[in-house]
Amino acid sequence: MTCRVFVLLLIMVTGCGQTVPTSPSLPAEPLALHAAGVHNLFRVSDRLYSGSTPEGDAGFSSLKELGVRTVISVDGAKPDFQTAGRYGLRYVHLPIGYDGISNARAVQLAKAVRDLPGPVFIHCHHGKHRGPAACAVVQMTLETGWAGERAERWLKVAGTDSKYTGLVGLSHSFRPPSAEELDQVATDFPTTAPVPDIVRLMVEIDDHWERLKAVRKAGWKTPADHPDLDPPHVALMLAEAHREAARLGEATTRGKEFMALLVEAETSAEELAKALRTRETNKAGVAFERLQATCTKCHAAYRDRK
Repeated sequence: MTCRVFVLLLIMVTGCGQTVPTSPSLPAEPLALHAAGVHNLFRVSDRLYSGSTPEGDAGFSSLKELGVRTVISVDGAKPDFQTAGRYGLRYVHLPIGYDGISNARAVQLAKAVRDLPGPVFIHCHHGKHRGPAACAVVQMTLETGWAGERAERWLKVAGTDSKYTGLVGLSHSFRPPSAEELDQVATDFPTTAPVPDIVRLMVEIDDHWERLKAVRKAGWKTPADHPDLDPPHVALMLAEAHREAARLGEATTRGKEFMALLVEAETSAEELAKALRTRETNKAGVAFERLQATCTKCHAAYRDRK
């Protein structure tokens, strides 16, 4: 299939109506796809797909239908390797942060994509930031013509936010390892990698936050597509997650400002839970906005660039 056809399909599938810039000397553009249980799904190359965390049976079934044989998570959450196994898919867990990808991790990712059964699907949580960045370093390592302009364009198509400077900067700062370096990497890739408690809690906080955004969209009620969701309880669990994070030694070592932000977020989450219980939508909106502002400030200082 020609590069022109790939770009045309990309525009048709995403409905963006804008032409993705191409260079005749570069290989075909990644192709946006739609599949049940997987969001932000792209076919990056014949051997590589990128997207969000697969959602249960639907997600893993979709991956199997695409021919995927290995799934690599770069997210901090524990992979659902049991469901993946029912569909004959191998799971590998190589988590990364929003601040970038170390050379050691980049070598592991490229080695896994090169040597494990393919095609390979790489995912983070939403499939927009860490996953696409991981795909970029893999492609820059395994395929010619990907460094610089090509990788930068891919991250834009995938939706990687420019505020994650450690990720978007990889398109120009990353230096691909040699074939010899890849050969030296051990092949005992973990199914589940250990992650710090603070990372585990931040994953929980992100999940609670996504549910609360759905609650707000539904007019501060239980969303129709999540009938078992109890909005006040979700807000309370968000407060508890921030409270637990503040008790960790890992949190105290980050300084007083970080601790203050955790307490501020906990307080706003508790106020949101109370407003949702009493069905005071105006107060719920105020608490939500304050909580969102605190999270944005915390991410900018402690996650997005560090």
